[in-house]
Parts: sequence; structure tokens; C-alpha cells
Amino acid sequence: MRNRHLGRAVAGLLAVALSGALLSGCSRENDGGGSGGGGGEDDGEVRIGLVQINQQAIFFNEMNAGAQDAADAAGVSLTIFNANDDPTQQNQAVQNFVQQGFDAVIVVAIDVEGIKPAIQAADSAGVSVIAVDAIVDDPAVSVQVGVDNEEAGAQIGEFVADWAEQENVSPSIGVVGALNSYIQNLRKDSFVATVEERGAEIAQTVDGENTQEGAATAAENLLTAQSGVNVVYATGEPALLGTVAAVRSRGAEDRVAVFGWDLTAQAIAGIDAGFVAGVVQQDPRAEGEEAVNAAVALAGGESVEERIDVPVTVVTRENVDDFRATFE
Repeated sequence: MRNRHLGRAVAGLLAVALSGALLSGCSRENDGGGSGGGGGEDDGEVRIGLVQINQQAIFFNEMNAGAQDAADAAGVSLTIFNANDDPTQQNQAVQNFVQQGFDAVIVVAIDVEGIKPAIQAADSAGVSVIAVDAIVDDPAVSVQVGVDNEEAGAQIGEFVADWAEQENVSPSIGVVGALNSYIQNLRKDSFVATVEERGAEIAQTVDGENTQEGAATAAENLLTAQSGVNVVYATGEPALLGTVAAVRSRGAEDRVAVFGWDLTAQAIAGIDAGFVAGVVQQDPRAEGEEAVNAAVALAGGESVEERIDVPVTVVTRENVDDFRATFE
């Protein structure tokens, strides 16, 4: 548990060359009042910045919505910055939030190593840092919120292995990943280690580059090159969307079972059709809410647990009805 101390603010601000207004892409959401905090202005308003990866994925939009709900409930100001998948913009946004005297910065990091100088400067300036989803291993991070992606990758690996036994399938698995994503590589590596230990074969791993279009092309190429593949594992929302589209376009619904991460309307349609067999569903709204609640507590001088885990659910035909409303 850690508190931020106002006395570090001047030293931290002098340690970093910060310039320019907040980059385009920020949206000022709530201007409610609140108790003063580490980097806030003299009017006592608590100001929190959320540095997001993008606003295309449903996952990140749900996280933003949860964060805004928590900010509204707490009566604090939330500013969301959309980095459009650019780690350089994330770094600059953190710096600008510090320069503008924000109390806390929430970061959904694209590059968990590259973000460290910016968050270290924020920490030195007395600005609390909350990392969400991506694990940023640095003392500058006060709180880590999110899923244990390595453990969840192993969990879905066990699920696939159990499914294969129940269905009397010898799994030949293709993986559609995002090799530029630290998080998705964790999900990939732990999944692969788990299913291989259970006797499955990894036929090929392809890179969807964390875009739906790239994943669809990669998945089609995988299905063409590996005609014996009977299971495809997709490591994130774009990968799963692309994989579902590729399986449909190749007419492979009867020979390929799809597993992956993050529900969408298309994934639910695949579950209904029977070829999507299991999807790891996170709770991004809860992640956003927990991150803002932690930021508010730290701004008020309270101690917060360093790790806040948000559990996952494997969604199948049996429980998909519990999730439909979000994607209608």
C-alpha cells in the first residue's frame, strides 16, 4: 500500500522537460468537485487522466464507460486521452497531465517498458499512477488493476484441453495473435504451454497485428496453409473478430472450433452457430471503475491495495445469455 506525498511535486516537475498543451484526442468528461489531491489545483477539484490505447475496441470503450461512471459517482473530473495505438502519444499525454497538475494518471499501456520514463516522472511529481490491464512492473505504479493475463491464458488452455477430451478431438491448434502486444503474448505463451502439456499440437502461430483486418487475413492464410487445424485460439478482440470472419468466409464452421478473448456481437453469433466454443470475457467496466476509485482514494491520501484483480469468465453456449444485452 502506498500514498503519494505532495512534497515531491516540485522536484519531479523540475526533473522533466514538459511542454505543450494536452494532445488532441482528450475529452474532458466530468467537472464535478472533490477533495484536493497530490497534483490538483487550489480549487480542490480532483482531476484524473486516463491514457487509453484506442477507442475502436469495445473493450476499451467499456472501460472508459466504467471509469466515467465511477468519476461521476465520486464527483471528480475525468479526462480521457485516446492514443490511437501510438505509444509515443501515450508518453506525451502522461507528461502533459503532470504538467497540468492532475492528481492521478491511469495508464492502459501499449509499451510497458517505453511508458516507464513518463510514469516515473509523474510519480516524482507527486502524481499517482494506476496501471490497468497491461502490467507495468515499476515502483512508480501505485496500483495495478486488471486480469492476470498469464493465468487466464492457462485457464482457457485447460478449458480447450478439457473440451477436446469431451469431444474426442485430437487438437491441432492454430493461434491468431498480436505479436506487438505484451498482454496478448502473455495470453498466447501460457495457453500454448498449457495445451502442449496436455498433449495438443500447435500447428502454426500467425500475427494479426491487433487489427480486425490483419487478423482476418492472417486467419484465412492459416486455414489455407494448415488444412488439418481443427482449433483456432485468438488472443484478443481484433484477433477473435478476424478469426470468426475467416472461418465463415472459408466455410470452415463444421471443422474448426474457435476459442478466444473478448465478446462481440459477432462472437456471440458464432457461439449461437456452434463453432465458437469458448470466449474469455473480461470485465472492462469493472476495471475502469476500480482504477478511478483507486485514483480518488490516493488523491485523498488513503492507502490502496497494490494489486486489484478483476476475474474473467469463459463464455459458452450455456452462459452466453448473461452477456447478450451488452452487445445488442
